[in-house]
Amino acid sequence: MSFADHPLIVVTPVYEDVEASSRLFMELAVQFAGRIFVVAVDDGSVKTSLDIDSLQRAGLEGVILQLRRNVGHQRAIAIGLGYVSERIESHQRVVVMDSDGEDLPATIPDLLQGLEQEQVDVVVAQRKSRIETLKFKLFYAIYKRFFSLMTGRAISFGNFMGLKANAVRRLVAMQELPIHVAGTVLASKLRTTARLIDRGPRYAGQSKMNFVGLVLHGFKGLMVFAEDVLVRVGILCGLIASFSMVGITAAIILKLVGFSTPGWFSVALGILVLMLLQTGALALMTLMLTGVVRGGTVSNAIAYHDFVERVIETRGQTSRP
Repeated sequence: MSFADHPLIVVTPVYEDVEASSRLFMELAVQFAGRIFVVAVDDGSVKTSLDIDSLQRAGLEGVILQLRRNVGHQRAIAIGLGYVSERIESHQRVVVMDSDGEDLPATIPDLLQGLEQEQVDVVVAQRKSRIETLKFKLFYAIYKRFFSLMTGRAISFGNFMGLKANAVRRLVAMQELPIHVAGTVLASKLRTTARLIDRGPRYAGQSKMNFVGLVLHGFKGLMVFAEDVLVRVGILCGLIASFSMVGITAAIILKLVGFSTPGWFSVALGILVLMLLQTGALALMTLMLTGVVRGGTVSNAIAYHDFVERVIETRGQTSRP
């Protein structure tokens, strides 16, 4: 069977996690025998590179995209979607999922059911339950509120999602996709709906993502909406500068009418002037950066070929991208 003969395409990044991904392939084969094509992106693994035997033992058809270097989880997904976008037919559906077991194959039909609606392009998974530490849950709750404050949008989903063909093509034409997949879905203005889905435990091993990596991933989500963030920061700076001007005027009036104590006027005036200068400079910088971001926003398709060393197919063929 060729790529176009499979109604479901699964894109999954794998990094030094052969044991977990092999179990995922087995469960996908049980769930969707004969109807699924897997695009596994080996994200520059060195110790345990993903082998095509992992797919063949599970009885699945698919390809392994072996990358020249480690590019990170989000860019690896973007590369997989770039590969799919050049081959996908309108009747096919795509599921993006992690390979560690936390995205359960048994919940994929729920995502696909949401795509049956004509007015839906993307179905995202909102976690009904999480197997996480209290520290992670607290950080995630704070991050969601901070993200909403800085961008004016709510984010409550990750990479586990189902997409129609038109959604895949639209996303790969957005230069933000390698930065943050979920944020790009929000920015794409695609018609999106959410399904409450349980999160599973890891199949094996430990997560490669530490706390610093999670913080960096969160800030990358803000980068997708850099223009909105800069405008909001500029508005805040303008408000603080305005309050500083009011404070300076009030301090001068109090000094002139004799209501200021010795030393009070110079200290208050110095602090307010310093606040005015700093916020004014920051507001000017944010306006300049906003112009740079707006002027540099040019949509380019994901050039995934530059990162792929070779494509290994389940039929035993190896080719250049």
